[in-house]
Amino acid sequence: MGNRLAGKVAIVTGGGRGIGRGEALLLAEEGAAVVVNDYGGAPDGTGASTSPADDVVAEITKTGGRAVANHDDVSTMQAGENLVKQALDSFGRLDILVNNAGILRDRMVFNMSEAEWDIVIAIHLKGHFSTIKAAGLIFRQQRSGRIINTGSSSGLGNMGQANYAAAKEGIVGLTRTVARDLGRYGATCNAIRPSAATRLTVSPEMEEARRRAEAAGIRRGGGMPAQPPEAVAPLVVYLATDEAANINGRDFQVGGNRIGLYTMPSVERTIFSPGEIWTVDELAEVFQRTIGAGLVNEFAPKPTPAAAS
Repeated sequence: MGNRLAGKVAIVTGGGRGIGRGEALLLAEEGAAVVVNDYGGAPDGTGASTSPADDVVAEITKTGGRAVANHDDVSTMQAGENLVKQALDSFGRLDILVNNAGILRDRMVFNMSEAEWDIVIAIHLKGHFSTIKAAGLIFRQQRSGRIINTGSSSGLGNMGQANYAAAKEGIVGLTRTVARDLGRYGATCNAIRPSAATRLTVSPEMEEARRRAEAAGIRRGGGMPAQPPEAVAPLVVYLATDEAANINGRDFQVGGNRIGLYTMPSVERTIFSPGEIWTVDELAEVFQRTIGAGLVNEFAPKPTPAAAS
């Protein structure tokens, strides 16, 4: 390993387990001092424990690194402020913010409760905002900084994860806008969509959801097969280096030995009305043979055996 982050200070939310733990350890190995945040809850966000963050801090300090633990709930604005203040008080500066904290409350959208929606949006999406706002003030003042956010391929659509998908794709949109807001001040903001075997992705609930989907003949999303969580960290560390100053507002697929760069969304096809605006009659006449040509509803009901025969 190198010493690419010597003298730098990083915050890692959700740093006590899985992907976040791997990120915190490798950031420290590359020379950064790390504020390890983890509320210590269960995969669904219930409960709390200081052990996950404390244990990672102990791993880092045991090998001569510098780290402190934080146990705040990142879904509160106060937590974002606390984390930045702790970094400044403990290590005198802040250079890197890695947002990783998250939970799951999977449910088919017609069964999802308001509480299940709210808590996932709060911890994932608001949790990113709470830390970005606080860190962004510092990065603007010092004219430098690196933010790495955690999206998901589930944001592209995944059965039973309306809350999670909405939060994760919101994070990618947030990333693109923060890149513009802070880019003029020398800071960057990028996102990753990791594939890794963690307690969220291999939980009994997730396995049951996969079985239900397969039984219904529906393919759940998720991208690449799950890989070791430690495989995500090298890309995060690289995006945190000075060398990555030209990378801003992008999102990456990462897992195992594979890293992919997502394209920016663009308009695939365009049609223009013959008049000032389209009428429904005009659309009905041309839509299927122009902009709608080849489009297939892959999630439509499957024919029953009786109907098929």
